[in-house]
Amino acid sequence: MDLPAAKPRRRFNKGMYILPSLFTTANMALGFYAILEAMHATVADSWHLDNAAKAIGFAVLFDGLDGRIARMTGTTSDFGRELDSLADAITFGVAPALLAWTWGFHLMPPVLLTDWHHNWHIKLTQLGAIASFLFLVAGASRLARFNITTNPQPSNPGRPGKKYFVGMPIPAGAGVIAAVVHFQEGEPLTSWYTALTWVAMVATVGYLMVSTWRFYSFKDIDFRSRHPFRLIILLGLLFYGIVQFSGPVLFAVALLYMFSGVFWRLQWIFRRRPSPPPPPPYKEASHTA
Repeated sequence: MDLPAAKPRRRFNKGMYILPSLFTTANMALGFYAILEAMHATVADSWHLDNAAKAIGFAVLFDGLDGRIARMTGTTSDFGRELDSLADAITFGVAPALLAWTWGFHLMPPVLLTDWHHNWHIKLTQLGAIASFLFLVAGASRLARFNITTNPQPSNPGRPGKKYFVGMPIPAGAGVIAAVVHFQEGEPLTSWYTALTWVAMVATVGYLMVSTWRFYSFKDIDFRSRHPFRLIILLGLLFYGIVQFSGPVLFAVALLYMFSGVFWRLQWIFRRRPSPPPPPPYKEASHTA
């Protein structure tokens, strides 16, 4: 009796290419939802901003899953990389920039600024718009630099290889913005000095994305290793902390990752600092008769 012919494997592989793209599409949908929520936010309905921050946070998770699934299934492609890059520009560029401006400047209650001249309030809002735009430009530049460096070769730019990113990834930069807003539960800023601090923070995150500072990539984590028990315990504790105390935990994780790049940069600077040259050998003066 003849056995039924097996289905060609090539067709199965083509179907597997859709799986990472589904996560990328979910990433894009969450970014679009975050933009809509930021646009609908008002002082009375500031919970829209918290929803936008949560959407960006979930998008960070989906962005990490699509790349890992593509590598695990061997379905990486130029189309998937370009689609992921465009989705990141929307979800982690446009959405957090709009969220940063709306939360930090646009919805600042003018009643609490009675000691300010009206023009100063307008200038502060414009300054926030410039900082948010610079964040967007920095994120797009970070994506462009990563694409032109990684497309020819499957390795990360710069040293020391796949273990680190060069410059803070744009999902992490968007995660910092979203974590701060979620920590405040979407309540807009109410004072000019906190708004100026927010300007500095948004600009700092943008600079870290286009810098050459090293940030851990988490790509060397292998769930198929022989001893994944400790990793599973740590991830379980982190998941429990996020579920129970999402605001403080995500805020701490985002800032810790941001300052880790600053720490490694300072460590590299101090290690590179040259030691002072040794003094020249002492020679006795010769006396001639």
